[in-house]
Order: sequence, then structure tokens, then C-alpha cells
Amino acid sequence: MNILVTGANGQLGNEMQIVSKASSKDKYIFTDVCDGYTHLDITNIDAIRQMVKDNDVKCIINCAAWTNVDKAETAGEIVETLNATAPENLAKVMKEVGGLLVHISTDYVFGGDPYNTPCREDQKGTPTGVYGLTKLHGEQKIQATGVDYIILRTAWLYSEFGHNFVKTMLNLTATHPQLKVVFDQCGTPTYAGDLANTIFDIIENRKYEGHCGIYHFSNEGVTSWYDFTKAIAALAGHDNCNIQPCHSDEFPSPVKRPAYSVLDKTKIKETFHTTIPYWLDSLKKCMANMNEIKK
Repeated sequence: MNILVTGANGQLGNEMQIVSKASSKDKYIFTDVCDGYTHLDITNIDAIRQMVKDNDVKCIINCAAWTNVDKAETAGEIVETLNATAPENLAKVMKEVGGLLVHISTDYVFGGDPYNTPCREDQKGTPTGVYGLTKLHGEQKIQATGVDYIILRTAWLYSEFGHNFVKTMLNLTATHPQLKVVFDQCGTPTYAGDLANTIFDIIENRKYEGHCGIYHFSNEGVTSWYDFTKAIAALAGHDNCNIQPCHSDEFPSPVKRPAYSVLDKTKIKETFHTTIPYWLDSLKKCMANMNEIKK
């Protein structure tokens, strides 16, 4: 099967490139709108149709999205275009050829209602900002096409690639004597490498057959941004930075972030027999990989 990956230069796209190098019966085609990749504008449905036709694509893994939560509030129509219309385009084309769409969504589809138990797949979306709302629209538009789909909601994604919280905190804890980090927002950090391996397993072993739907994937466990930062600093040996907990309102933001966005992963574990690592173990693995890259 020929598989098209969009957003190949992002965190998950880069991890998909790594896992796809393993022995596979499938062929992967990596696309993006930047140099170094096969060019594909997913806002152009005719361009998608041509790419799918030319390469006999039967599966698309959509790793492309607008992910800047704060800037989404003022960026305008482009956020809806990238997070909702583009996934709909991909879904329509896969529906036309009887293919599968694997789409990455987010814990930010939740957050408007107060809760302190992990969010389930069938829970009503209550986004608090433009980013979460447009990602929810993307899910809805995919479902409306009637395509075979796997929607994977994830959270707090980080990796060795691109810009992410781990890299930011590594820099800040190395260069600042003191740092304040919010402790009243809880969730689960997710290593993009683990998510990529799960996607690869579902596709490579054709586990998706008869099991289309929405699934949640993050690493196991729960933590706050403060505790996450403490772990990053400890693993890096950045002992000279005094990291202090603070409330969210000490850092004004144009969007209200979910206070508790832990995802219930029962469904994906039971359906696909997925083994999910503990968040701290995956953080150690990612940071070890970062050190190897530096050498």
C-alpha cells in the first residue's frame, strides 16, 4: 500500500520518517510545503487528487495543522482552512478511492467544562479557543464525508524535532537563574516517537480494518507543566535554575487553556492492544536521543 504523509517536516512527520524506515510492506511518500519534500498544498483538493492518482495512494496520514494556540486567536481564516477544510479535502479524496485517512487531533477539543477525570472519545467537545474549535471542526468534517478514518487525539506533543516545550525549557533552565511555571494545568506529555510507532503498528498490521473511529493517545500518567519542567531540568542536570510553581493567571494568554486535559486511553489499548509508555520514561528516551544528535 502506498501511504502519503502530510506535514512531513513537523514533529510527528519527522518521527514517521524514522519509524517507516523499519521493514515494511508499505511505501511512504512524505510531503510538505517546504524545501526538501515532495510539495503538496493540502488546501488544494485538485492537487491532492492528482498526487493520489499519480502515486496510487490508499492511505493518508495527516500530520499537518496550524498548532500555534495563541496566534490562532488573531490569525484569521487560515486556521480554519488548515485545521478543518484541508482535512476535509484529504477525507474526500480518500473516500473517492476507497482509502483510509489517519488524522491527528488534540486534547484542546475539550476544556470548556470543568472536570477531573480523563476525557473519553465520546465526550462532547467544548473547546475554549480558535485552535481547539477548528480542530473539532476538522474532526466533524472528516466524519461527514463517510471516509474510513482513524482520528487520534493527542496532547502536549514534543520530540527531538522542531519547536516544543521540552526544547524551550531546556534552554530556559540552562540560561535563567529562576523560572516560574504554571502548576494548575494538568495533562500528559506525549513523545511524538511513541505516537508514530502506534500509527505505524495500526497501519502496518492492518489493525484499522473494521475499527474506524476516534481514539485517544498520549503517554501514561498525569503531570503539570511545573512538574514536567522539573523533570526536564533534572534529567539535563540544570540544577542552578530555581523553578517555582505559579498560577495560570500570572501569564496572561489570549486563550484559556484546559485546566485538566488528561485523555482516557482505554479504547485504543483494548482495540489495538497498544502498549503505551509512562511519560517520564519517554522523556528520558527523547532527551537521550537529543544528546546523541548533538554528538
